[in-house]
Amino acid sequence: MNTAVILAGGRGTRLAPYTAFFPKPLVPIGDFPVVEILVRQLHAAGFRRLIFATGHLSELLRAYFHGHPLTRMGMEFCWIREEEPLGTAAPLGLIDGFPENALVLNGDLFTTMDFSAFFRNHVDSRCALSVAAHTRKVCLSLGVLSREGDRVTGYNEKPSYTFDVSMGIYGVSRRVLDHVPRNVHMDFPELVTTLLARGETVRCENPDCRWLDIGNPEDYAAAQTEFEENASLYMPGE
Repeated sequence: MNTAVILAGGRGTRLAPYTAFFPKPLVPIGDFPVVEILVRQLHAAGFRRLIFATGHLSELLRAYFHGHPLTRMGMEFCWIREEEPLGTAAPLGLIDGFPENALVLNGDLFTTMDFSAFFRNHVDSRCALSVAAHTRKVCLSLGVLSREGDRVTGYNEKPSYTFDVSMGIYGVSRRVLDHVPRNVHMDFPELVTTLLARGETVRCENPDCRWLDIGNPEDYAAAQTEFEENASLYMPGE
């Protein structure tokens, strides 16, 4: 049974004040909470066990999924709760019976990524951790100076830079938990650094898909338009 861990414990401060009253995975995209879209995608991709790692306003998330229709289609919902904020990686250490491999992903994802293909590639690689990446261009609205001491050597007005950024989607092998301290705050950047320092293999994959970081207010606004125009890309079977 393929397992996915949905990270849903953050406070979503970038989307305040909305997230003062409900957890970020429940913010709406069109007529659906973003996590509803995500869960339907995971079911369509063959994942049948979902573990929610919760914290902030977790009772609202549990209430939403109580009696969810997908439970009648073989989907199992499991829950863990952190008593104190543990970051994005440390909650994995709270999961009993962690499988040999699991898909781990943020609960506020908005993407058309093929989760099944990414997870299969991770398992086949036999590496400790796989990170899904998206190429993002970042434009500065300022003029950037190059200098040597007090002498200007160049002036670049409103430059743009291209980066591979984490999508918040990971393939995680069970041996990664050997590097995750229990009940001690740890985010995925720190986990990646730790794994590399200890000689583990961390692979990166750039899937061909659409992706928006809806924790960012600008991306959240863009996601509303994207879903309105392309809902069939995000909602399996609709």
